[in-house]
Amino acid sequence: MQSIQSTALEPTKAEMKGLSTGEKWLRLLPVYGLVILTGLLILLFSILLPDTFPTILNLRSIVANKTIIAILSLAAMIPMACGRIDLTIGYGIVLWHILAISLQTMFGLPWPVAVLVVLVLGAATGFLNGILVEVAKIDSFIATLGTGTVIYALALWHTGGRQVIGVLPEGFYALNGTMLFGLPITGFYVLALAVVMWIVFEYLPIGRYIYAIGANPKAAALNGIPVRRFVVGAFITSGTLSAVAGVLLASKLRIGQASVGLEYLLPALVGAFLGSTTIKPGRVNVWGTMIGVIILAVGIAGIQQFGGSFFVEPLFNGVTLLVAIGIAGYAQRRRGIAKAAVPGPTLPAAAESSKK
Repeated sequence: MQSIQSTALEPTKAEMKGLSTGEKWLRLLPVYGLVILTGLLILLFSILLPDTFPTILNLRSIVANKTIIAILSLAAMIPMACGRIDLTIGYGIVLWHILAISLQTMFGLPWPVAVLVVLVLGAATGFLNGILVEVAKIDSFIATLGTGTVIYALALWHTGGRQVIGVLPEGFYALNGTMLFGLPITGFYVLALAVVMWIVFEYLPIGRYIYAIGANPKAAALNGIPVRRFVVGAFITSGTLSAVAGVLLASKLRIGQASVGLEYLLPALVGAFLGSTTIKPGRVNVWGTMIGVIILAVGIAGIQQFGGSFFVEPLFNGVTLLVAIGIAGYAQRRRGIAKAAVPGPTLPAAAESSKK
């Protein structure tokens, strides 16, 4: 499923050369438009809500509330870079946060062991998704939806519809509850994860291989890239990050319940899709995904401080997702037009080239 094809539309240095300052700004506007909009929203809400929005308390609240979504968005963008989609990130977090607690309270495992078990199970689920998509050749949307539904059913069976509660070690609580430089430590987890992923995707061969697979898997295979291995690896990484998010959610909530978790799926996908519309339009990318999460967080926080009702957040997420998909589709159409405009070799020339 080629949900997002990985060919960016950011202008090259050759394209920018010779343009006037105004023309350069117009050329860069589609690339950094979402970044500019985020800055304008922050400025607007700071002016309209000077007593509540531009405060350290509000910043702490945003970081604490959106960390899980940020991690899940980064998890979702990895299969998207391969042209696939992983819906189990939203379903899996339901079971993972429950197991992170029940393995300690019901089975007596030390919290580091419980966390390790959850991470291994998350990776195993990602491996299963990769096998279903690459070996069984099931569409990634259908495969991960089916796997996610089974995982959610297991969460309901394990809890029996009841909350999982118990006294947990302070070390486990500290995973989410520690403050560093006046901010929740989870924000620094996200920053470290984003930097590592940025280095991998932009500067290491594995990142170029993944983008090549997302752009054209057949061409990537013909060039010697082991497509199946990298796609399965992408799902394994996505599943592991989903388990990390589940552990942090368990540390935050301190109880496990099957009714919590699914609400993270939509905003996580919105963040990843928005990430394909900025910084490198037409290609899912790390900093674009972070901007997507930030604009969601800023927009919802500002609207809620204006007295928005309880339905504002899902409404905002849904509308933003539609807009993001529309922009991503427009970017892909632009890429198709640009490719069609590039003249290819004539038939005799192509034949002569093949003889050589």
